[in-house]
Amino acid sequence: MVILAVVVFLQSLHWITRHDKTLTIPAVTGKSYEDARKILESKGFEVELQDSIYNDTAKPLSVLRQFPEAEALVKVNRTVYLTVNKAVAPLIEMPNLEGMSFRSAEITMTQYGLKLEDTFYRTDFAKNSVLEQQFDGERIKAGAKIPQGSKIVLVLGSGLGHEDFSVPDLVGLTYNDAKVLLESNGLNVGAVIPDIDPNAFVGRQAPEPLTMDGRVNRIRQGQSVDLWLQPDKPVKPTVPEVPTHEQ
Repeated sequence: MVILAVVVFLQSLHWITRHDKTLTIPAVTGKSYEDARKILESKGFEVELQDSIYNDTAKPLSVLRQFPEAEALVKVNRTVYLTVNKAVAPLIEMPNLEGMSFRSAEITMTQYGLKLEDTFYRTDFAKNSVLEQQFDGERIKAGAKIPQGSKIVLVLGSGLGHEDFSVPDLVGLTYNDAKVLLESNGLNVGAVIPDIDPNAFVGRQAPEPLTMDGRVNRIRQGQSVDLWLQPDKPVKPTVPEVPTHEQ
């Protein structure tokens, strides 16, 4: 009886494990999760949601990956694990791209899942360096929360201008007025001493409008001017008039 039981068990083992029942897993990547689940279950497979990630080029809740892969031969009742695309883009912190080279900024944006929308150039000695990062038309600070896959605009330095011109006289202007005048001439605000105060007055600047021997100082677009601020408006020394003698 024991021998008979062993023989019966061995004969039925083939049927119990269904070694002769294999199915080909259909391809469901790119389909919605619901459609993929219906297709797999109709073929006799179990379905389990393994993970959800975000891909801005795929439809929300579509299948990004399946395991086992399509066309694999497996036994019936095998579980197929699916990874689907998130319906809403997750929020990420905006990285600090300002000061980076354009190439480094591109690499960082790819790592954060951001896209480059456009680039603009501004006169600055730091050629191809990121001067400003913008999102939705406004400058965005590092650490601000934005959706993954967002498009970013980069303002890059174009390098120094080829032509030089006279250094503008900023002494006596408020910081805000001096900043506007510099930017309108393609110049940058350099060091500000002691601190930036929009209503403080420029008491000294470097480079100055005139050299020590009275010659006009020259500057090129993209260069910077350092400012020393003070609370009171400075009094400029008056230039004495040279008397003229009638002949």
